Order: sequence, then C-alpha cells, then structure tokens
Amino acid sequence: MEIKSQFEYDGKIFNFTYHDGVPTAETDPKMLDGVHAFCFYNNKLVIVGHENGRWTPPGGSIEKGETYEDASVREIKEESNMKVLRQECIGYQDIETPGENRIQRQFRMFAIVEPYGDFESDPDGDISEIKLIDPKDFKKYFDWGKIGDRLVERALEMKEKLNK
Repeated sequence: MEIKSQFEYDGKIFNFTYHDGVPTAETDPKMLDGVHAFCFYNNKLVIVGHENGRWTPPGGSIEKGETYEDASVREIKEESNMKVLRQECIGYQDIETPGENRIQRQFRMFAIVEPYGDFESDPDGDISEIKLIDPKDFKKYFDWGKIGDRLVERALEMKEKLNK
C-alpha cells in the first residue's frame, strides 16, 4: 500500500510517501535518515515522552554504517531500556524536504520487547518518561495522520500473527 501525505513543520511543507514492507532495491546509504519502532510489551504499546512534551514510538537517527534494523534495536534500548526479542519492518517512508534536492528514507518497525530494568534516562537526555498504553489510545499521544493509522494497523496485524 502507498500513502501520500504532507506535514508542516517549522514553516516548511514536507511531502511523505509511505510504502508497506521493505524496499525492493537496496536503499542508498545517503538516504538513510531515521527509524521508529512500534514496540509491544504485555500487549501494551511502548511510547516515549520527549523533553518538549511530544510522545512518539521509540526511534531516532540511523548512524553512518548502521542498518535500519540495528538502529531500531539501539534506539529502543536507549530510549526505553527495552530489549528487542523480535522485530520486522512494517514499512518505510520517503520524505522530500523543501528546497533540498534529496529524499530521506525513514523505516518503521514492529517489535516485541521486554525491559532490561527500570527506565532511568536515555543517553541523549531527550526522553523524560516512557509509558505502556493500550494501542487503541495512541492518538491521545501522537497523531501521524493516515500514515500513522496504517502503521498502527499493520503493527497490530503483525502482533496478532504471532499470537496464532
């Protein structure tokens, strides 16, 4: 499935094109930008609270030489102190940035996790708190429009497949 969307941030309009699954061709490493993971622990969705008051699934930048899978595992550990037991790619989105002649690619992951221990803080100091929420309540915390709706739908489908 493909979904096109726009998002305004800091006075600029960004164009998003989301695709289910993984790209059919290898992603140019210069395009790799970020990852967010829809993590489940005991049937609850893990979300992280940022210092600026925003809530999101755990995620962040893909570092040079890192795969999106490795970035997902690292970001989940850093931001939630959770261990990834299983993960797979839900989909990816390409973002066209105004005034730039390049596309950034972000991956969206599904993960089953368990805590290493209590959450204290993330290494960057950006995350102030984590919550385990009922997945149907995600829009009370973040609303990523049609793309976000599709991501949660797919994550729940993947979770359900594991329970069969």
